[in-house]
Amino acid sequence: MATHPYSTDTAPTLRIGELARRSGRSVHTIRWYEAQRLMPGAARNAAGQRLFSEGHVQWLGLLDRLRASGMSVRDMQAYARLVRQGKSALPESRALLRAHRDRVQQRCDDLRDALALVDSKIAMYDRWIARATPS
Repeated sequence: MATHPYSTDTAPTLRIGELARRSGRSVHTIRWYEAQRLMPGAARNAAGQRLFSEGHVQWLGLLDRLRASGMSVRDMQAYARLVRQGKSALPESRALLRAHRDRVQQRCDDLRDALALVDSKIAMYDRWIARATPS
């Protein structure tokens, strides 16, 4: 099971630059995620620098996949808010992800239908070209 960003399974030891390198995101992007309340809170070291954990690396990967699959920033914020609430919000978190999954599945079905149509058109052109090309 992936480390949850709010868990204490791993100690926060990554500074923002290290998190950026590990996650493949820019420092600017991570700060934007924080400003949008999409990132769990970071710990602070004695110098006041934010420290992140391995869970944050995985959380950023999840955010990327949610966004790539069409989840809106607003829904991502709602999901992050629910996750921050912990176990009491598990049913709502699951429902939000289930609704998103249903939307993604519909998009996949629509794309499969579109692909089948494009394939049939390509096959039609292949037949026309074969007939028009002298042997």
